[in-house]
Amino acid sequence: MTVAYLGLEARSVEVQCQIAPGLPGFSVVGLPDKAVNESRARVQAALASMGLALPPKRITVNLSPADLPKEGAHYDLPIALALLAAMGVTDAEQLGDHLAVGELALDGRIVASPGVLLAAIHAGGLDRGLICPAAQGPEARWASGVPVIAAPDLVSLLNHLKGVQVLPEAEPGAADPPAPGPDLRQVKGQESAKRALEIAAAGGHNLLMIGPPGAGKSLMAACLPGILPELSAAEALEVSMVASVAGTLEGGRISRNRPFRSPHHSASMAAMTGGGLRVRPGEVSMAHLGVLFLDELPEFQRAVLDSLRQPLETGEVTVARANAHVTYPARVQLVTAMNPCRCGHLGDAALACSRAPRCAADYQGRVSGPLLDRIDLHVEVDPVSARDLALPLPAEGSAEVAARVAAARAIQTARLAGTRARSNAELDGELLDAHATPDAAGHQLLLQAVDAMNLTVRGFTRLRRVARTIADLAGAEAVTRIHVAEALSYRRRPPRA
Repeated sequence: MTVAYLGLEARSVEVQCQIAPGLPGFSVVGLPDKAVNESRARVQAALASMGLALPPKRITVNLSPADLPKEGAHYDLPIALALLAAMGVTDAEQLGDHLAVGELALDGRIVASPGVLLAAIHAGGLDRGLICPAAQGPEARWASGVPVIAAPDLVSLLNHLKGVQVLPEAEPGAADPPAPGPDLRQVKGQESAKRALEIAAAGGHNLLMIGPPGAGKSLMAACLPGILPELSAAEALEVSMVASVAGTLEGGRISRNRPFRSPHHSASMAAMTGGGLRVRPGEVSMAHLGVLFLDELPEFQRAVLDSLRQPLETGEVTVARANAHVTYPARVQLVTAMNPCRCGHLGDAALACSRAPRCAADYQGRVSGPLLDRIDLHVEVDPVSARDLALPLPAEGSAEVAARVAAARAIQTARLAGTRARSNAELDGELLDAHATPDAAGHQLLLQAVDAMNLTVRGFTRLRRVARTIADLAGAEAVTRIHVAEALSYRRRPPRA
């Protein structure tokens, strides 16, 4: 038994092997891709390294169910074990109690392959054990209660199954300590932008920073992971499953830090949302439950940016192919940064280009209105002069801000217990009406803003979510007029041509 991966779903695959009289040959059927077909050569070389030769008969390996596409080199080990069982080298009934995944080297070593954590979780659901590469034993052990046989090579695995040798039990992977990053104490000035960053962290809201080059936008975005709360155990497992499928979970090390992804603006749609021949997760899925930072926002391709609109609403991305639809989680906090215009110095008479302010409307118009409407907080970042850098460091850094953010998140966790929402950014429907309805004065201000700012329904909803977060940071039970007023200050008006 082995598995096929469809997104973060593992499906059982039975590897059947028949050795029949006829012309010598070795074929693999059951919708294998090129990597699976090439496993014939790897399996044959691995057996030869053990001193075993294939019988001069017709060998047929079937991957059942036959209509499910099979992709990846992790079928090498189960194909080799099925063939050895058919040759009588090992016990077929003993193999039936386990799932096997792993790629084979030509010398018989079992090397790492993506998706072992998903295979271990799937094996636990079937009440089976897992046979995997020794390098990925710590990763598989994160699926609690699953017997794991982590073998370095095919010879030691066969000896272990026969009882001649006992392989050491795999130890669970270690949790990485928090990685040090930039501190908000390094940011001088920019109090309004740092306040918006704190609100975004406290409620999981999307954020857009607009300002001239060198104002500190990228630095503040890099400070965001340092003020976000750590992942819970269940969330860390979710994030690790995505990393396992992508093949980036090294040594079974799981981190409680929230992911921070910052793709270059030349990224393609497949790189951003997922795709490729084997449909790997994209940047929006690799940042699941973390931060996706898009610097120089208007420089991204328009189609790439618009492909993020659906994942930002639903929290998942579906890659459609002719033979399968693959879905990956994509619950991200989007943080973006951009210059106000192409020259970057709009409003500065000494540095602005001759096309101002028309150039601002043209440049910012490269980002679609529906995407901007999905961003909760829009903040202007003021320019910083060289003289400002000579000022002393701020008294408040990331540690103080992180404490307030953690307190606000604790309030939200208690309030949303028993629901699917994890933060204020996910409030909708009855939850939004129950917890984010302002008092009479706040409601009146909200209605005035709807008319004055031409708020869309989505903008109206996101405004209420931000106001709820501001109230949580203040420790207030109800959303009042002052919370709504501050939330309104972060709503963006489009530039006039």
